[in-house]
Amino acid sequence: MAPSADNINLVVSKNIKLERMFSMKGGKGEASYANNSQAQAQHARSMLHLLRETLDGVEINKVPCFVVVDLGCSCGSNTIYMIDVIVKHMIKRFEASGVEPPEFSAFFSDLPSNDFNTLFQLLPPLANHGGSSMEECLASDAHRSYFAAAVPGSFHRRLFPSASVDFFYSAFSLHWLSQVPESVMDKRSAAYNEGKVFIQGAKESTAVAYRKRWQSDLSDFLSSRKCEMRRGGSMFLVCLGRTSVNPTDQGGAGLLFGTHFQDAWNDLVLEGLISTEKRDSFNIPVYAPSLQDFKEVVEAEGSFAINKLEVFRGGSPLVVSQPEDANEVGRALANSCRSVCGVLVDAHIGESLSHDLFSRVQSRATASANQILEQLQFFHIVASLSFT
Repeated sequence: MAPSADNINLVVSKNIKLERMFSMKGGKGEASYANNSQAQAQHARSMLHLLRETLDGVEINKVPCFVVVDLGCSCGSNTIYMIDVIVKHMIKRFEASGVEPPEFSAFFSDLPSNDFNTLFQLLPPLANHGGSSMEECLASDAHRSYFAAAVPGSFHRRLFPSASVDFFYSAFSLHWLSQVPESVMDKRSAAYNEGKVFIQGAKESTAVAYRKRWQSDLSDFLSSRKCEMRRGGSMFLVCLGRTSVNPTDQGGAGLLFGTHFQDAWNDLVLEGLISTEKRDSFNIPVYAPSLQDFKEVVEAEGSFAINKLEVFRGGSPLVVSQPEDANEVGRALANSCRSVCGVLVDAHIGESLSHDLFSRVQSRATASANQILEQLQFFHIVASLSFT
């Protein structure tokens, strides 16, 4: 049976709504992404050798401007640090090849609801190339050697002109789905995720729906990038991954969203603060793929050569100064969780109930602090792709 026009409009409106409202927690508060992304910084820096290997594969051509893009940049200082690493590495490569380094342009891209204001307040001033040597610019941490701009929009579709980008970088973003699969929230569907807000421990049919949505999203992402990338360019992609062949075992993401977070939702139901229907109509739009999931999509899309594709152990998403302090561990987990999905929770149940929810997450996490420190480990899929 073909979907009705009303159903199509409902699906479209839900997709648009998620894209317009979703973002990491903005600002500079305790639960903001800017103040809860230290672990991502550590994980990204531990992969710098892999990033530089990918950069070494980018073709050196005489171009007036070398264009770098961070897709899913969010609003913290991590993206600025990584763009600086990329630009400085490429300047040295141009010089080593005997080619005069071109000007550099960096585009920071995320959904329109992203807190670009906070991001650009962190941006160093542009170096004065007319009054400084390139060596002085490279040695200066207080200035940047590239022009900067923001590009709002979903990376699941086109964002840039054809053949205009030399290097795409995306870290800790591609595990986010463009939408929660409709079947997961449809009571008539076998994939209906009743009693849960994530796919950790869910039915196989629920996990299959998530997997199909993620693979479709990645295919759209790659198809868009092949139009935008110059020949000889490369991509360095990092997203949450899993080591289990079972997609209902989401590893670190499962522990973050499928235990204390899930239990906190159940607390609200048991206390009569929300209905079971309200809980079941909320699902975290995250899917941690396996290597095979990722490889299948890249090979099927066919535009990019795989230089490297591996699972990288990232470690804990929590950074605590006193691991023996259970309260600090509980607070860190609640803030980490809230920084990445708090906007969605606020929109679904309101800020007051959202505060109650994350207070319960913190209490539950505090009571299980030792277990969290021992078991909460993230694995990442790291992909180096070339466009030839």
